[in-house]
Amino acid sequence: MKTNVLDTKDYIVFLIYFVIVAAYGLYIYNKKKSAASGSKDYFLAEGSLTWWAIGASLIASNISAEQFIGMSGSGFKMGLAIATYEWMAAATLIVVAVFFIPVYLKNKISTMPQFLHQRYNGTVAMIMAVFWLLLYVVVNLTSILYLGALAVSSISGFNLDLCMYAIAAFAIIITLGGMKVIGYTDVIQVFFLILGGLATTYLALSLVSEHYGTTGILDGYKLMTSKASEHFHMVLKPDNENYIDLPGLSVLVGGMWIVNLNYWGCNQYITQRALGADLKTARSGILFAAFLKLLMPIIVVLPGIAAYVLYKDGAFQTEMLQDGSVNPDRAYPVLLNLLPAGLKGLSFAALTAAVVASLAGKANSIATIFTLDIYKKVIKPDATEANLVVTGKIAIIAAMILGVLIAPHLGIDKKGGFQYIQEYTGFVSPGIFAMFILGFFWKKTTSNAALFATIGGFGLSLLLKFLPGMVDLSWLSEFGFAVKGSAGIYEIPFLDRMGFVFLFCVIGMIIISLVENKGEEDAKGLEIDATMFKTSTGFAVGALIIVGILVALYSVYW
Repeated sequence: MKTNVLDTKDYIVFLIYFVIVAAYGLYIYNKKKSAASGSKDYFLAEGSLTWWAIGASLIASNISAEQFIGMSGSGFKMGLAIATYEWMAAATLIVVAVFFIPVYLKNKISTMPQFLHQRYNGTVAMIMAVFWLLLYVVVNLTSILYLGALAVSSISGFNLDLCMYAIAAFAIIITLGGMKVIGYTDVIQVFFLILGGLATTYLALSLVSEHYGTTGILDGYKLMTSKASEHFHMVLKPDNENYIDLPGLSVLVGGMWIVNLNYWGCNQYITQRALGADLKTARSGILFAAFLKLLMPIIVVLPGIAAYVLYKDGAFQTEMLQDGSVNPDRAYPVLLNLLPAGLKGLSFAALTAAVVASLAGKANSIATIFTLDIYKKVIKPDATEANLVVTGKIAIIAAMILGVLIAPHLGIDKKGGFQYIQEYTGFVSPGIFAMFILGFFWKKTTSNAALFATIGGFGLSLLLKFLPGMVDLSWLSEFGFAVKGSAGIYEIPFLDRMGFVFLFCVIGMIIISLVENKGEEDAKGLEIDATMFKTSTGFAVGALIIVGILVALYSVYW
């Protein structure tokens, strides 16, 4: 196996990527400067992003090191089932485009805290603004930064701290140009991300076919499905050791919907890309992102399964080890180090593009929430447009410096990227989603009901997390809602916990709202009418194609 070094050809390919992104970003920035631009233009690129830029930016912001490394590792460990995060996201994006985006645009929503202020009150909005800032900086920004640097370091051989500083600096340069620069450079980032990712998948399938004496990627894929048939099931049974992570039908009709709808529909980091566009452009961009989502498992899951097949047959016996035991997260770096010179540089660029784009999007969202929802409303209500843009830029730099300083001390690599992020966001996601969904579509929802969902949802999540250590939950296993964990006690799978908490929050919110309002509508109900949810024929056709593909995929790999 090649050592973790880059060849001259790799440096050339990576330099080409860097120059293209930097030059195009500078071009967009200078072009934007010629027109009058205020805070809305800087943070949201109001009216500037095309549908393909919105779609590409959504994917570039979403896909990062935790997908490349973590999902390939999960592919190695549990197989194609982990692809449900990507494929269900495609279905979720259609729901968001049809029902969520029209509400935001019709009511002129720029940030998620602004929505909460407009729909509920300033207290709910400020609590959530501070919470989101903490979550984005301490959990999301740090995990993307550290895992990204770890992945880049493992491939290039560069010092981990140096990789972290370089990635942070590159992301700051792009982010300072504003959302328009981020959106359009993300198109290039996604191009490299997909091209480099497909190169790694091609290598992985070729290695499998060569290992068994055949040629071609189709033969490699057929060999994978026969040699590791257990790794090609989307819906796991209760006796599967990975059921606690992906509990059977919950990936189709349960908690997975809450994870995805909260992430794609109630998340500043994601929705920000579409909030500056008109409805048709926003919907087209989101639909484009849904099509790209269908492609992602080929890039981030199949290489992990290929590594598993080869490992099971005697390959990578030492490379997959870490501290004396097999570490599935090593699957993707192991494959990347086998790529020929030039292609390794392309994949290195793809990984860097994924990390930098995600960091840029996250930093921009942090700056947007801090500037528009805290600085403008609390610190300096009379701030000028120019002052808001400067404050946003300072917030970007400050957030990135904080991320660099605290990331090495959080033990992110020991918990694993997915586990780290899910552990901290999953406690509040059900409550936040309940607060948003009832706020959208039920005008009787009150501010106290929203506070209950936030605080009560978090409390119940904690209770259900630690309940198995206090009470025997084996009886729930008869209904598929509990499974024996590594500690030998019956635990409620993470996705099922989220489903239970969401239902608890919705019921509690309805009761509180009815008691407070005595059945009357809240005066702060949003402006909504049925015509908002009508779609164009083109969008409807595209959505049906995606649904058809998903039905086919789940039918074939059930």
